[in-house]
Amino acid sequence: MADSLLQGITHTIQLAVAPVFLLTALGTTLSVLTTRLSRIVDRARRVEARVRDEESAARDRSTRELRMIAGRVRLVHLAISSATTAALLVCLLIAVAFLGYLFDARVGTAMAVLFIAAMVAYVAALLCFLREIFIAIATMRFSLPQDARAAPGRPAP
Repeated sequence: MADSLLQGITHTIQLAVAPVFLLTALGTTLSVLTTRLSRIVDRARRVEARVRDEESAARDRSTRELRMIAGRVRLVHLAISSATTAALLVCLLIAVAFLGYLFDARVGTAMAVLFIAAMVAYVAALLCFLREIFIAIATMRFSLPQDARAAPGRPAP
């Protein structure tokens, strides 16, 4: 009987280990996303500070940039919400595994549904993050001197 109990809890712990690794990945993703959000907010504050003193054409460019930044913030917010939802679902998955063991209940279907839901939420977070990266790259501007604009290995125009 003691061997059976030990085997049961060992198997439950084995089932919970994989989701714990997923939690680590989600935690890392959330760290990246919150850092990204912080940098976007810092950029928005710099643009807002200068827009008051700009002339019409420059103010229009800054206003467009602020709209773009607002869109990026929405995407990162959605990514953070989705990643946090995924992490919560993984935590529920682990809890269900142990509760199923404690109460000798069949929880396989519930665990599968929770895992699939967590993966869907994680995919949504990554897609939002990828979209935000595409927007950030599309709006990058560099102020290179004319002679530095040539491709590496080619003479400047």
